Amino acid sequence: MEEWYHYLLLIGVGFVVGFINTIAGGASLISLPVLIFLGLPPSVANGTNRVAIVIQTAIGVAGFKSKGVSTFPYNLYLGLSALFGAILGAYIAVDIRGETFNRILAIIMIAVVLLIVFKPKVSLADLEERITGKYLWIGVIAFFFFGIYGGFINAGIGFIILLFLNQVNHMTLVRANATKVAVVFIYTLSALAVFIYNDKVLWEVGLVLAIGNGAGAWLSSRISVAKGDGFIKTFLVIMVVLMAIKLWFF
Repeated sequence: MEEWYHYLLLIGVGFVVGFINTIAGGASLISLPVLIFLGLPPSVANGTNRVAIVIQTAIGVAGFKSKGVSTFPYNLYLGLSALFGAILGAYIAVDIRGETFNRILAIIMIAVVLLIVFKPKVSLADLEERITGKYLWIGVIAFFFFGIYGGFINAGIGFIILLFLNQVNHMTLVRANATKVAVVFIYTLSALAVFIYNDKVLWEVGLVLAIGNGAGAWLSSRISVAKGDGFIKTFLVIMVVLMAIKLWFF
């Protein structure tokens, strides 16, 4: 980073990203383009972003646990399955061309917008949570493939995980968020290791970004999930569309 204010930008962006990622998801769609804008090659931006995600999710897990929200050991089973998938996905990300990466990221951004706007809703008031038996095995298999995507790019994975846990496991939004954060922490450790091994991480940038991510994650994990939901969705949709246009055409 060439200018001092880049550090402040990263901390500010990190806070927003950590808050949104923990309370909902998809905010790597903000941090990745910012890192690319600051001059990092796409694969290095992808790897560097994982440093902040590890810190963010570790703090998020602690925040949820401090409020008595945990789905252990179900989150561990899903996380370990996703971990192996993430190794494969990270190796794909390391070798992909920068232009191709940008185009894929732009397409994913549009897909996430559609998911935000049109995702189905389910009333969980009278439904029992399903995390054992066949639903455990369905989750383990599904999260291996989620891990491949998470290891590859991670952007928007939060929405996919929340939708799955909500629709298949009948989890409340709070418990689904706690599960999501724990799973992402576990599989991101393996993805980060792959990026480190291939020299795709700028530690200074990643750790500065992590300061903001961690603060945002701690705050959002401890407040009501319902607060600010409409604002966050509107803000994210606007940012995703703008970033998708930038990455596709510029």
